[in-house]
Amino acid sequence: MKDHFERLARYNRWANQQMYGVVSKLSAEDFLAPRSGFFPSIAKTLNHLVVTDRIWLGRLIGDPSTHQRLDEMPYQRFDDLAAAREVEDRRIVDFVAALTPARIEATFHYKNMAGQPQAWPMAAVLTHIFNHQAHHRGQAHAMLASTPVPPPPMDLVYFYTVDKAQ
Repeated sequence: MKDHFERLARYNRWANQQMYGVVSKLSAEDFLAPRSGFFPSIAKTLNHLVVTDRIWLGRLIGDPSTHQRLDEMPYQRFDDLAAAREVEDRRIVDFVAALTPARIEATFHYKNMAGQPQAWPMAAVLTHIFNHQAHHRGQAHAMLASTPVPPPPMDLVYFYTVDKAQ
């Protein structure tokens, strides 16, 4: 399982690099423009992913995030958001690399945003984090179709062709 999650962490970083490389070509207006989606703009969707990664990593490392809502938008400017995304992707890769097989197999205890105690297998938590990224990154990908910039290919099989750590 450790190899699997390390690969997913690398894929997650790669897919974010693909997405951000394309989004960087948008005008500020297109980046912020209202669009159809759960978080109704590319900016809001990508901010959501940074916020939720901070929340989850805070729980995982025992340093709770200060974010209070899942729809916070700490970054209005793309460049600031891209820099934050790089930091979070590095943190995710480093966290997963440091996990022991025993910790991956253990139960993870935390409190949700409402303060309610939760207990889930660590493998399920990690799967959720990567699935959540793919879910909302897919929404941003769909939003790109309504801009002058075409969405990038991000399928896992494309990543396998560039991932040298297979």
